[in-house]
Amino acid sequence: MKNLKLSNTKAEGDRTIIRIGELQIGRDLVVIAGPCAVESEDQLLRTAWAVKEAGATMLRGGAFKPRTSPYAFQGLGLKGLKILDKARRETGLPIVTEVIDTRDVSWVSEYADVLQIGARNTQNFSLLREAGKSGKPVLLKRGMHGTLEEWLNCAEYILAEGNGNIILCERGIRSFETYTRNTLDLSIVPAAKSISHLPVFVDPSHGTGVLELIEPMSMAAIVAGADGLEIEVHIDPPSALSDKDQQLTPAAFARLMRKIGILRRTMDTLDDSVQAENEVRGLLQCV
Repeated sequence: MKNLKLSNTKAEGDRTIIRIGELQIGRDLVVIAGPCAVESEDQLLRTAWAVKEAGATMLRGGAFKPRTSPYAFQGLGLKGLKILDKARRETGLPIVTEVIDTRDVSWVSEYADVLQIGARNTQNFSLLREAGKSGKPVLLKRGMHGTLEEWLNCAEYILAEGNGNIILCERGIRSFETYTRNTLDLSIVPAAKSISHLPVFVDPSHGTGVLELIEPMSMAAIVAGADGLEIEVHIDPPSALSDKDQQLTPAAFARLMRKIGILRRTMDTLDDSVQAENEVRGLLQCV
């Protein structure tokens, strides 16, 4: 990957840390949670408070929804952004929302803390450049057919505009498997982190599209080294206007967050044990 000039691992080994308020993305484990789409003020605020209480550190919600069918719900647009802004003011959670058009970047940036570039727009190079010029942190999803090299080259477009605040997000790739919505490629997490200094997140909601797979794939993503997760949560999934089959209830999300806490503590204990064992071996070699 010789063409990568800015996204490849820094010579000094430093990794990018993106600071949003008190959050340090790339250092803290960050969980972004919220509905696929902003449908109403009541729906978003109730969901926002629920995910915050469960331990989420950022709020997601689509004001603009690129859909396969032009007749499907396309989002509330500006009204949705204003609802997101109200949720941020009330809960204190930073906002992640998708931008789908170059003409919208500047004014969506007035509401969003992080601009999301979805899988359909990963290689929309004009949009990548505009997002780069905005200076806002960008959550860049992997295209459904994108290789690691192609994905990182998309990040280069943003980096080349002087914006180094990029979060890579694996959201599943298109394969021959039909049971899941996509095939969640968790091997890409350590692979991307070995090549690039950028933080890597995983979206198990779009990555699987199967409700019962979201929890185990979230846990597996953390073990694989993910710096964060993006999970869809809806106050009433059966009534959702988009992606109703892959959105967790607040209760299911809270259960997942408790398990993540236990997993993190277990991993920390394991790391401490390995470090202690290495220190003992070092002392024995000196004797």
